[in-house]
Order: sequence, then structure tokens, then C-alpha cells
Amino acid sequence: MAEPGRPRLCALQLNSTPLKVADIFRKQMGGHPRAWIFTSATLAVQGKFHHYCAELGLGDPDSACWHSPFDYDKQAVLYAPLGMPDPNAWNYTDTVVEAAWPAVKAAKGGAFFLCTSLRAMRRTHELLKAKIEDEGLDIPLLVQGEGSKNDLLQRFRNHGASILVGSQSFWEGVDVRGEALSLVVIDKIPFAPPDDPVLSARIEQMKREGRNAFIEYQLPRAVINVKQGAGRLIRDENDKGVLMICDPRLISKPYGRKVWQSLPPMKRTRELQVVLDFFANR
Repeated sequence: MAEPGRPRLCALQLNSTPLKVADIFRKQMGGHPRAWIFTSATLAVQGKFHHYCAELGLGDPDSACWHSPFDYDKQAVLYAPLGMPDPNAWNYTDTVVEAAWPAVKAAKGGAFFLCTSLRAMRRTHELLKAKIEDEGLDIPLLVQGEGSKNDLLQRFRNHGASILVGSQSFWEGVDVRGEALSLVVIDKIPFAPPDDPVLSARIEQMKREGRNAFIEYQLPRAVINVKQGAGRLIRDENDKGVLMICDPRLISKPYGRKVWQSLPPMKRTRELQVVLDFFANR
């Protein structure tokens, strides 16, 4: 503590984020002449890498996209439930949990709820806890924040029939194989929040350049994020499960088609009974 009568010293840190990294990265590549190879399981949007290449200033490099060795048509179902309200509706999260609950019970746990905000995550956890208690079910319920990420995942794997509710931390870099995870529920298409200052500045800059920020920037990033979340479900050749995306814009909006077509070739359905039958015959 500062001595009485002496001013306190305050630390101030300023951070600067470039709106474009293409020029910086091209300079980095030019300063180190060599072969550059970029690989990823999720960076393609409808099988193309235009967004990623433009972001890094790569020009028109040689590219290729290979299909997964997994038999998605037999291993997984993509479920887009009917009757979902607008994602901005006040009761949207409640409706997500109501729609997902029959699938959770059919799967006997082993579920990830991937939420696009901390508020939705907390509300989802609250609603699921009430349902588990009301029905007297023995399903452990875990939520992001009540332990480290590694600790939560270890507990989830060890039990084999838990529910884990998480936000951005669990959308990528998570590997749970087998029946410990057989249902992934995504509440919304994960568009970045419009009040993010860096995003707002990038959108304004693109508008000044006469470009469509939504189509060129926001949508491709959302597609990649959905693919990362979806990738939590099928991790090897023996996995089986259901990917449930609750956002009605996946079907009702023209841009939802890009999200839909960028996901693995799972069997598609809008009928709950197909999901229940899948788990019954698993």
C-alpha cells in the first residue's frame, strides 16, 4: 500500500488490434522464403477457403479439401427442430431446453449444450437442473466455471452419462469419444456480438470500402464456429450421435443454407421421432 500522503501509482496498458492482418502476414511470409502449408478441419466454407485466404492475404494458393473418413450418414443425425421462435425472443433459451429435453432423456445423458452467451449458459443450466430434480433423474450436471476446463471434461468422461453446459471454451479443442458424448445441442448460430469494438470497426471499414461485411466477414466466421462446435460430436469411426442446432435461421434465412451445406453429410431431419428412434437403435 502507498504511504499516507504519497500518491498511488497506477498501471495503464493500451492494446492495439489491427483491423487487417493481411499486409502484416504477407510481410512475415516474404521475410522468410519457404514453403507454407496451412491445414485445418474446419476452415472451409462450402468447401472453399476464400475467407481464410483473404484474411491472411494469401492470394490464390493451391488448395484442396478432403472428405472425412467418418461415415456421417450412418453415424450421426443433424436435427433442426420445428417450431423454434426467433432467436431474439425473450423465452428463446427456455424453448431450446424444452425442445432438447426429450433427446437428452433418449440419449440417457452424454450431452453437450453449447451456448453462444454466458447469460444463455447460466439460464440453460438453471432449467436443466430443475428438470433433472423434478423428474428425479440421476444425471450429473456440469457447467463451465465450476472447475477448470480439464477438470470438467475429466469428470464428464469418467461418468459417461453427464450433461455439460458451456460457452465459447467448449466449442473447440474438446475430444470426448464413445457414448460419453452422443448429443451436442447448439442454441444459436454463433455470430459475434455486434457491440464488440473490433468487430464494429472492421464492419465500418468494410462498409467504407463498399463491401458486404456480413457476407464476407461475419457469416464465414459463424460458419467456421458452427463447424467447430459440430466437430465435438463424432471423434472416431465408432462414435454415433445427434447434432441438434436449434436456431430457426438455419432453415428460414437464405444465409442459413451456407451453414447447412458446410456441415458434415449427416442424415438431416426436423422430426423429433427420428432422433428418438436413432438413440433407441444405437
